[in-house]
Amino acid sequence: MTLTELRYIVTLAEEQHFGRSAARCHVSQPTLSVAVRKLEESLGVVLFERSKTCVKPTALGEQLVIKARNVLATVQHIKTLADAGRDQLGSPLALGTIFTMGPYLLPQLIPHLHKQVPGMPLLVQEDYTENLRRKLQAGALDVILVSLPFNDGDVVTQELFEEPLVVILPRSHALAHKQEIALDDLRQQRLVMMGEGHCLRGQVRAICPEPAATMGIAQPEANSLETLRYMVAAGLGLSIVPLSAASPGMCQAQRLVARPLAAPSSQRRLALAWRASFPRHRAIDVLRKAIQTCSGAYWNFTTEPEENVQTMLSLR
Repeated sequence: MTLTELRYIVTLAEEQHFGRSAARCHVSQPTLSVAVRKLEESLGVVLFERSKTCVKPTALGEQLVIKARNVLATVQHIKTLADAGRDQLGSPLALGTIFTMGPYLLPQLIPHLHKQVPGMPLLVQEDYTENLRRKLQAGALDVILVSLPFNDGDVVTQELFEEPLVVILPRSHALAHKQEIALDDLRQQRLVMMGEGHCLRGQVRAICPEPAATMGIAQPEANSLETLRYMVAAGLGLSIVPLSAASPGMCQAQRLVARPLAAPSSQRRLALAWRASFPRHRAIDVLRKAIQTCSGAYWNFTTEPEENVQTMLSLR
């Protein structure tokens, strides 16, 4: 039994005429007739009643034609999916991102990507790094945006850029006059940190490895950079945050200053990670270029305020 034979009996059931059926199938009438007869012989049943004026399915033939029609529809669906798969930019891309990156990149990335590839909308999830790892492994996400190091045996990683980490503090703080903050400046300060599970917490601890009792780490901890900034503005301590979270126009009303951190490795390295078996390489490449395009404006740090902007990070 072949798909061609199934297509013949479905067409013959619809046309009820060998000549018209053969024409629709682009074969000669004898070819179609022989094929139908061969199928009946292989099955050991009669599928069609034949007369001089009409050809119509038997009761059993009608049941088999229904099944054949379903099989052909399934095959067509498989072909359609395969055709869509060849267009790597023609379906949604499931992107996962860490909490400390998504709010600052996505507002620029999503409209930019929609303009470049309108047939590939982003389906975005924010989560902790380890949860993103599990979702990527399970196939719930296609690609994730994480901070390095990120190691997984079946995952490909591609570094995108380095982002400076900066110190934010109230503008009235004794260190606010400095153009950059050294680690020695932080030794006697209370340092407000992100909560457990955030990769930024580990990065800050790597830069400032002194025990919490020495560094005076404040409690409670923040679970978002927005809350962390407000905690700093309320006088609970200083904090180290990514540059993208310290833009002069980021927050209004609160008055903070942001200063470069003079310390080795005072930046985080952001990367895309995806399963080595993921077949849509073009989609990954387009996403990578879009992220680098949209994020470029953030990485040139300046201690000068934006003109005519009264913001949380205003330096005046």
